[in-house]
Amino acid sequence: MNTLIPNTDTSTGELRVRVSDARLPVTPLERPVAVQIVLPVYNEQRVLQASVRRLHDYLIQQFNFAFEITIADNASTDATPRIAHALARAIPEVRALRLERQGRGQALRVAWSRSDADVVAYMDVDLSTDLRALPGLLIPLLERHADVAIGSRLAADAQVTRGIKRELISRSYNLLLRTLLGVGFSDAQCGFKAVRREVAQALLAEIEDDGWFFDTELLYRAEQGGLAIHEVPVRWVDDPDSRVAILATARADLEGIRRLRADQARRETDIRAAPRRGRYARPRNDYDRALPPLSARPVAGLGGLLGLTSTQEHDRPGAARG
Repeated sequence: MNTLIPNTDTSTGELRVRVSDARLPVTPLERPVAVQIVLPVYNEQRVLQASVRRLHDYLIQQFNFAFEITIADNASTDATPRIAHALARAIPEVRALRLERQGRGQALRVAWSRSDADVVAYMDVDLSTDLRALPGLLIPLLERHADVAIGSRLAADAQVTRGIKRELISRSYNLLLRTLLGVGFSDAQCGFKAVRREVAQALLAEIEDDGWFFDTELLYRAEQGGLAIHEVPVRWVDDPDSRVAILATARADLEGIRRLRADQARRETDIRAAPRRGRYARPRNDYDRALPPLSARPVAGLGGLLGLTSTQEHDRPGAARG
């Protein structure tokens, strides 16, 4: 059984982790993949190679478990596919996945569905989130202390560098989620998330969105299912060359919120409409159907003690009338 142990060597100023394995030593190729990190990309030829190599170097230096980096290309039209395949050929831990349809959710759905890793994760290819937050994101899942882990730019200890416009949009969106959906997580759209694989498989079956709203729906479904969501404050620097179309994304997010509210209302209606058993209730059976209507039965309990009888008894000729 693998146990994650923090390295006591702090000379580098970084948290390091090693895996203590009670089994016989195995070569890197024989070790099962512990973590898959997906980089969804669309026309990212400018930053792809540098980002993948930087991420790979960090993982090699800081962790001693097997990992895989999957470049999920969302129908790019520039040199991104060629660069992705070249990196996959050059680096054993890198995989290239080509999709002919755009959508971050679509990329994550396909990549995570094919993964055998214990934990599946993703991050934005521009590496806006400081990689030093990775141990805090992954270790709680690998040790099974949480089901989902997310980076938060809105947590108390987060350090964020971005313009006032994006700051207002982010805070307004998350306030909207708390107001309309009653969610408890602080940051739905930070591109820095991880999920235990078996949890991800179950959630993917429920998630409808394949675009930017995928993140929000994943967290909403996880919270509704009572799963443990771990938040990690991050250092985050906005990428001025972001590919996010703000207006189109906002419209899609509002439609997603409307859909989840309607789904929430349907569930509440179903719960209210469901038959409730009383404290002493039992299912109806043939014996129940053979009984006369309640109005035709003698009144038991207090009424019986007071001498009250059924309607039939009062209407019977010669019945006593008080």
